[in-house]
Amino acid sequence: MGNFSPRNLRKTVLKMAYSGSTVHVPCAFSIVEICSVIYSRFLNTGNATNDPTRDYFVLSKGHGVMSVYACLKELGWLSESDIENYFKDGSKLKGLSDCHVKGLEVTSGSLGHGLSVAVGIALGLKFRKTNQKVYCLVGDGESNEGAVWEALLFAAHWKLNNLIVIFDCNGFQAMGETKEIMNLGSMSEKLRAFNFETEEIDGHNEKQITLTLEKFMGSKTDQPKAIVANTVKGKGISFMEGQNYWHYTRLNTDTYTAALKELGDLS
Repeated sequence: MGNFSPRNLRKTVLKMAYSGSTVHVPCAFSIVEICSVIYSRFLNTGNATNDPTRDYFVLSKGHGVMSVYACLKELGWLSESDIENYFKDGSKLKGLSDCHVKGLEVTSGSLGHGLSVAVGIALGLKFRKTNQKVYCLVGDGESNEGAVWEALLFAAHWKLNNLIVIFDCNGFQAMGETKEIMNLGSMSEKLRAFNFETEEIDGHNEKQITLTLEKFMGSKTDQPKAIVANTVKGKGISFMEGQNYWHYTRLNTDTYTAALKELGDLS
């Protein structure tokens, strides 16, 4: 098992973003702890990326893919060369989730559709009567899309208790604050109204994430599960936290060095 510590994953994300001169660092950082806990403690990856007995991790929030790439590296499914050549000519790693990369289940550059795919996978597994789980990570901004809510209704109707949906509620989307663009109100109240077993937590608290997932693993209800994870966009780097202009800002040598210094590593 590799090093899934949030600090190490953030370091890998920074390396990728700087090497590829690309964007979407803060929206990757808001899901680091969630990815860390799921990949290191809960996700059954089987013996290979296409193992039919595996659990499924569906990244609906496709622009946060660098955090998942960092986890895939720790699994040994991506190499150091893959990380160093991220987003460069000839690289297989794109800036959005792409199902042609082993370990990524869906292509989710177009937001709002990943949850529908996850629901379909969960329904298929229920028909097969397996014990496999489907984890789906959704952004609060992409929850403006009606397809998200249709998928939630479908999951509840079919009693997909093998589905765990995690909402990354960092309060921002590309063009501003989520509440200013499309106010979602209380996600927890909505999800409970949609008949999801729901918990609201600090999305950067690894203990809370772990305890919530353990609770869901032991749940005897037939309800699908949902976690409302309150997070900070850009978490871990002070000059990125809550600063939405970093959504489309690239690292330069000075900001890359400063970010690594905050993580306590300049190697």
